[in-house]
Amino acid sequence: MTFSRQYLDMPDSPLSQTTLGREVAYPQAYDASLLFPIERAPNRASLTLPGTWYGADIWNAYEVSWLNQRGLPRATLARFIVPADSPHLIESKSFKLYLNSFNESRYASAAEVAATMQADLSRVAEAQVAVHLQDDLASLQAHCRPLEGRCLDDLDIEIDRYTPDPTLLRRASDGPVVTETLVSHLLKSNCPVTNQPDWGSVQVRYTGPRLDPESLLKYIVSFRRHTEFHEHCVERMYCDLWQALEPEALFVMARYTRRGGLDINPWRSSHPVEVGDERTPRQ
Repeated sequence: MTFSRQYLDMPDSPLSQTTLGREVAYPQAYDASLLFPIERAPNRASLTLPGTWYGADIWNAYEVSWLNQRGLPRATLARFIVPADSPHLIESKSFKLYLNSFNESRYASAAEVAATMQADLSRVAEAQVAVHLQDDLASLQAHCRPLEGRCLDDLDIEIDRYTPDPTLLRRASDGPVVTETLVSHLLKSNCPVTNQPDWGSVQVRYTGPRLDPESLLKYIVSFRRHTEFHEHCVERMYCDLWQALEPEALFVMARYTRRGGLDINPWRSSHPVEVGDERTPRQ
């Protein structure tokens, strides 16, 4: 399910009465009502879902601030983890406005801020959202490194499709089962609210019949004119790869560059995995 500007402006659209895609006033005080949920179910109805999968939407926020009880600003980085089995994802513009609503509000401690955010986000997502604040910036250790895996971006291929096409995906041969990790930094899709470009890197790790790397690169590039939320794009990739490859194991993650002080890193996997807090150089 995607949302064009025409859809946003329709009187009977569920988004028509929201701030999405519109100019809004800068929030002057804490306001949890700014958060806007998006149902996951309608988009998933168009996909062939695997029997079981795991995943989360990991948000990194770089512009988080509030006032202490004496009016002195505090600044922090924040990490939010929304489980993939939550009924709702959180729309990014509403998330940014919500975080900004803390800027002029007073709190006794970072723990109070984190508890407030966790309660609000969990209520909107209808699942337990993890919140981690790094309020001691002086001791912060940066974790930045390229995604692990073979990068496909220099393959000499011709591209003629710029909307998602799962028929592009194909196996390399009927050879033995392999385990490999493939990476591309050429992901681009478009925001369904603002139509702005969303840039990202994709990591695909699988065990199964060998995937033709050229076909995977063509498939990733085919999202270039596609309009869909970040989380939906990753789920679409995962489901299409699962159907084309029939692997023993599959992991798909996209690390999107930040916009409005937020980056998002959705991942889906056929098995439980630990995803670290490293960021790519572009993030």
